[in-house]
Amino acid sequence: MKTPRTRRLRFLVLAAGLVAVGCGAASPQASASPSGDPATDKLAQVQARGTLVLWTDPDYAPQSFAVKDATRLAQTTCAPNQMTAPEMSGYDAETGKLVAAALGVEPCFVATPFDAMIAGAWGDRFDVAWGSGAITLDRMTRLYATQPYYATPASFFVKTTALFKAPSDLSGRKIGVCSGCTHHQYLQRTLELPGQKIAFVVDKPEIVTFNTEVPGLEATAAGDVDAFLCSEPVGLAAIASGADLRELETAAYFTFKTGYVDRDLTLKAGPFLAALNGAIADLHATGKLKGLSASFFKRDYASPAATFNLVGLGQTAP
Repeated sequence: MKTPRTRRLRFLVLAAGLVAVGCGAASPQASASPSGDPATDKLAQVQARGTLVLWTDPDYAPQSFAVKDATRLAQTTCAPNQMTAPEMSGYDAETGKLVAAALGVEPCFVATPFDAMIAGAWGDRFDVAWGSGAITLDRMTRLYATQPYYATPASFFVKTTALFKAPSDLSGRKIGVCSGCTHHQYLQRTLELPGQKIAFVVDKPEIVTFNTEVPGLEATAAGDVDAFLCSEPVGLAAIASGADLRELETAAYFTFKTGYVDRDLTLKAGPFLAALNGAIADLHATGKLKGLSASFFKRDYASPAATFNLVGLGQTAP
């Protein structure tokens, strides 16, 4: 039987095989001065406005969460319907704050449903989304992907007393997933991830969808569903909070988490993406993302994403 440590080492080897080329992106110059024409260039628009508007989910700890009793910044350039930096935290939110600092602007947060965000066509409601979303071939048709900022196993979680040992034991069973996410696609056998050949080992599951992971994990702990498939840190956070769950040792698959930028932009996206990628590369190089991962997840999910070959995805932006 493979131990969790063995499984994680296999993940690191897989990551190295998939992403053998380094980030190689230049660091952005932190400046609030527009680098181009704000009327035609996305990066210049952000710099001229003085804010980086970030998509967020206020109820997705430890990735992102509203800070209890937080005080809104008195002196802020964020719009009244946007949350300021002290009001949001978590691995995703803190990543956004660090990137905003690299661009020399203030981070502001906007909350919308995850499925609406990954659908694209944002209408300039926000600039970029670090929402623990994976790089998938389907999403890349609607969204640009940034340099990944962390990478995680997708794991099955079952009730502590359940007899299931491996994912294949769940064939024909009632399995919960978040609606429309990669885990849903995995159970439907439609998931396509760049550079990976996915082994679909769960046959004919009865799929039960939830809007978010928290109620699905609660339903699993209560015995209403046999298992729940989600990103490992989400399930482990539920266990740390006292949920009667355990993780199956063998992961279903692995994903690289990215920042999304809307392909439906009316402004030039290339310089903006380059600045975001440079900032993420620097956060990897300085160990800041690794430190955030240790703080929020108690383990290093950042390092496997540091050398992902973004160029290999073949995406181009004007």
